[in-house]
Amino acid sequence: MEARYEVRKHALLGECTVAPEIFDEVMPRLERFMEPFVKSFVRTEQVEHAHTFVQGLLSDLEHKNVESIAYRFGQDRLPLQWFVGVSPWDANLLRDELVGQVGQSLGDPEGVLVFDPSAFPKSGQESVGVGRQWCGRLGKVENCQVAVYMGYVSRHEHALVDTRLFLPKEWTKDQARRRKAGVPSEVRFRSRHQLSLEMLQQHGDLLPHRWITGDDEMGRPSWYRRRLKALGERYLLAVPSNTQIRDLQTDPPPYSGRGQRPKRPWTGVDAWAAERDEADWTVVDVRDGAKGPLTVEVTKRRVATRTEKRQEGPEEVLVVLRYKDRDGRLIKTDYYLSNARPDTEEAEFARAAKAEHRIEECLQRAKSETGLADYEVRNWKGWRHHQILSLLAAWFLVTEARRGKKMDPGDHRAADPGRHQCDPSRSVRMRYTLAHHRRTRATTQA
Repeated sequence: MEARYEVRKHALLGECTVAPEIFDEVMPRLERFMEPFVKSFVRTEQVEHAHTFVQGLLSDLEHKNVESIAYRFGQDRLPLQWFVGVSPWDANLLRDELVGQVGQSLGDPEGVLVFDPSAFPKSGQESVGVGRQWCGRLGKVENCQVAVYMGYVSRHEHALVDTRLFLPKEWTKDQARRRKAGVPSEVRFRSRHQLSLEMLQQHGDLLPHRWITGDDEMGRPSWYRRRLKALGERYLLAVPSNTQIRDLQTDPPPYSGRGQRPKRPWTGVDAWAAERDEADWTVVDVRDGAKGPLTVEVTKRRVATRTEKRQEGPEEVLVVLRYKDRDGRLIKTDYYLSNARPDTEEAEFARAAKAEHRIEECLQRAKSETGLADYEVRNWKGWRHHQILSLLAAWFLVTEARRGKKMDPGDHRAADPGRHQCDPSRSVRMRYTLAHHRRTRATTQA
């Protein structure tokens, strides 16, 4: 390692040191954080249960389900189960408040909206939306639930803001199963891409952004990319390695003089990238790493893709990113399609692609730190209640991480001495062991 990179490494490690002062008065801050979210509740016990459940999601419990959280705070589990699974409070009101706060705190004209499906393996058949479908977590078709998450990434931070549960067709057509799981009558079958478009149309104006990104499941259908373009959005969507393209920057085969003029041949994006010379790649610094700057190699090309009807689609830009280790060995290659201008800089494409990976970090953080996947409810309402409360807990961790980086957080004193500027969202696993506030709460039995 070069000397300058060694110095930078020690500086980064120093920034990751979390001073004890950061955690002072965390409980009063959590109380204030919850106030705008619980103001829509009409019953006092709902407010109390919301505080209890979010505290449990932020605790060091191994399994953050209702029963574990209730026992952690010495409560009967039935009232908390009723609050999460049955109580008629509207999760959409809490979600709208969350979207507004994220847009106000993290909003940036250069922001990126990311859509990412995530699966939750299940063993039974009674949970709402469960079925045999592709489970990215296991890498195969398995019995699971699938949700589509919407995240927001800006230069300030990144956070999850909304989610939709995907209901397979066999669920939407089975009325008895729908009634048993409490699926509202107005809910109809929506593909994962349609669910993302619904979230975009609902929240896009509140979250300033320049890009729409997503993984190769989101980028595969050409109709989805055309729909985003029709909405005036600029996208950079990952696509599978076998996606067929026509290189528009090469000459078509020579005309023989008879019949139709030949067209450029179809080729897979992986085969096209393998044929590129070293001079075709541009090296872009992504971020600092422990062993030196992390870089990617980027190349782009004007192409046409094949539609679902096997016809030639509109012109797009193919962007290929490849990652190598320190010894120059290829680690992986990612393929993207975009409707951006062909003269867009490679660094800008790399920035948008990096944002797509940030939401994977958000999902991992929510599953490991705020119990996103620890729900044990089976009905529609309970699933939505657990999800929104978990997203709120994750957003609280983001606000605490940002507070740790600020010199003047507005809590009457600096959060940390000047020699410490921590970034827990990237380097430190933040897990709070919370207890109830010293004020005793009386919880009404359900």
